[in-house]
Amino acid sequence: MQHSVILSGDSKSEMELLIELAKKLGIKIKILSKEEKEDAGLLYLMNTGKTGKTVDTDKFLKSLRK
Repeated sequence: MQHSVILSGDSKSEMELLIELAKKLGIKIKILSKEEKEDAGLLYLMNTGKTGKTVDTDKFLKSLRK
């Protein structure tokens, strides 16, 4: 079973340190492109917004116009 983690930080030097540590521990790393980060964020929002219920299209569109 493969495990994944996404790390985000403001300090470039701290992120480089984490990347170096991961490499030394034999952990594969992937630096995400801007598009990949956006895709991951959208997927997260879609999954957290799923309720299994249907939405009345007219009511939804009216709420967007307000």
